[in-house]
Amino acid sequence: MSKGRAAFTAVALAAALAGATTAFGDGDMAPQPVETKGLPDLDPDWKSDNPYRGNARALEVGASGYNQNYARCHGLDVKSGGIAPDLRYLAVGDEGDVWFSYRVINGAERDGRIYMPKFYGVLSQEALWAIRT
Repeated sequence: MSKGRAAFTAVALAAALAGATTAFGDGDMAPQPVETKGLPDLDPDWKSDNPYRGNARALEVGASGYNQNYARCHGLDVKSGGIAPDLRYLAVGDEGDVWFSYRVINGAERDGRIYMPKFYGVLSQEALWAIRT
């Protein structure tokens, strides 16, 4: 292989890898819309506890919404690989709802870096509570 061709190949490979890093890097994902058809509508005021607790349709909607928006960081089946908190250990009931609410409304930022974006206002309250369910 000629030096010119080898150099071209090296540059092309570096560019491809740089593109892969950008495509699969942490924090570059746009929130995906969550279809909430079949769930009761909620009024605009944020609920302090999960209004869909025990709702079978919310479980379906939430599983899809979670996989589209949270699994990337929090892991498939809510089993974190260490990037973000393991949500299997999030308290159930009202206590866990308080923590969940705080995080989806405020996100998480440390030292000027966003560790979790704010999802409230990006996803509907119905979508967020379905994901919590």
